[in-house]
Amino acid sequence: MSVSKRDVIASLGQPKVAAMLMLGFSSGLPFFLTGNTLGYWMRDEGTTLAAIGFLSWVGLAYSFKFLWAPIIDRVDAPIFGRLGRRRGWMVLTQILIGIGLVGMSTVGLAAGLAWIGVLALLVAFSSSTQDIVVDAWRIEAASNSDELGLLSAAYQFGYRIAILVSEAAILIVANHFGWRISYTVMAVLMAIGVSASLMATEPLRAKKAFAATAEMPLWTPRGFFDAVIGPFREFFRVYGWLALLMLAMISFYQLPEYMTGPMYNPLYHDIGLSKDVVGAVRASIGLVATLVGITAGGFCALRFGYMRTLIAGVILKMIVIANFATLAHAGPSVPVFGAVIAADNFGIGFAGVALVTYMSSLTSLGYTATQYALLSSAYTYVGKFAKGFSGLWVERLAAGRPLLDAYGLFFIFAGLLGLPALVLCIVLARATRDSSNDRGAAR
Repeated sequence: MSVSKRDVIASLGQPKVAAMLMLGFSSGLPFFLTGNTLGYWMRDEGTTLAAIGFLSWVGLAYSFKFLWAPIIDRVDAPIFGRLGRRRGWMVLTQILIGIGLVGMSTVGLAAGLAWIGVLALLVAFSSSTQDIVVDAWRIEAASNSDELGLLSAAYQFGYRIAILVSEAAILIVANHFGWRISYTVMAVLMAIGVSASLMATEPLRAKKAFAATAEMPLWTPRGFFDAVIGPFREFFRVYGWLALLMLAMISFYQLPEYMTGPMYNPLYHDIGLSKDVVGAVRASIGLVATLVGITAGGFCALRFGYMRTLIAGVILKMIVIANFATLAHAGPSVPVFGAVIAADNFGIGFAGVALVTYMSSLTSLGYTATQYALLSSAYTYVGKFAKGFSGLWVERLAAGRPLLDAYGLFFIFAGLLGLPALVLCIVLARATRDSSNDRGAAR
C-alpha cells in the first residue's frame, strides 16, 4: 500500500511516533558523554592522550550487549516491571544513566580517573542496555512495514538531535559554565527519555513472540543456548562460509572511525580552536553535511545496491578521515575546520547508512531483533578495542617531531585502516554475485 506525503505528515502527530522521537534522543544522548566529549573534558584538565585513549574502552559495553540481551528480552526489570517488560527496562536504564551523569558532574576529574571511569562505565552499560530495549520496542510497536519505516526515521532524527546536543551544544555550555554544569544539564535531559517511556504503550506483540519462541526458560541450559547461540546458528546456516567474511568486513568497516574518535577533540584543543567555534561549526555545517550524507547514502543504496554503496562508503570514509591531517597542519583556521567537518560528516553519514542497510539485509525472519543486535555489536569489536591505543599512538608519533605533525600522520594512517574493509567488500560483492548466478543457473 502506498503512503502519501499527507499521510506521513499526519502520522507525525501520533503518540507512538512522538514517543519514538523522544526515545531516539534518549538513546543518542549518552553515547559521546562517555567517549569523545569526555575526552575533550579530560584534555582540558591536562590528561595525557594515552589515558584518554585507554578510558575510551568503557565503550566496549556497546560491543557485548548481545550477551545480556536475552535476559532483557525475557526477564522483567526490577522495581519497574509493572510498567511492562520493555517500558520497565527503559525507565530503569534511563534513571541509571541520569545517576551516572550526575555522579560524573559531582565527582569531576579532581577525584581521579578511576572514579570517573567507573561512573562512565555505569553510563555506557546502562546506555547500551537502553539501546537493546528501544530497538525491540521500535520493531514490536510497529503495526506494519510502513510504520516501522516511520518509527525508524523518527528514531534516527531524535538520535541525531541528541548527538548534536552532546557533541556540539555541550561545548558551548562548558565554555561558559564549566564541564560539571554541562554534564548536569545532560543528566536532566534524560528526563525526556523517562517521559517517553511513561507515555509509550507496551507492545503486545512481544508477549506473543516470546510464547512462540521461548520453549525453555532462559535460566535452563537449553533455554540459554537457544536464546544466545540460536541466532548465530541460523546466520551461519543461511550464509555458510560467507558469514565469516561478512562478520570480518563488518568488524573492520568502522575501524578508521573508531580509532580516530578519542583524538578529535584533543586535536581541536591542541590547535587552539575554542569550544564555541567547535560547537557552532558542528551544530551548523556538521549537521547539514550529516543529513546530506545520510540522504545520499540512502539514495545510492536504492539506486545502485548496498554492496556498491558499501564500497563507495568505505572509500569516502578513508578519504575524509585522512583529510584531518589538513586541519592539523592548517591550525586554528575556521574555514579549513568547517570544510574538514563538512567532508567528514558527509562521508561518515553516507557510510553509516550503507552499513546499516547491509546489516539489515542479512537478518532472518524470526531472528531480526536478535541478529541485528549481534551484528551491531560485531562492528564495534575491533574498533572499540583498537581505539584505546589511539592516544598512545599519537604520543609515540610525536617523539622527535611536533605534536601537530604527529596528529597529521595519525589521521593519515587511521584512514588507511579502511583498506581491509575495502578488500573484503570487493570479495563479498564478487562472491555474492557468483552465488546469485549459480542459483539462477540451477533454476
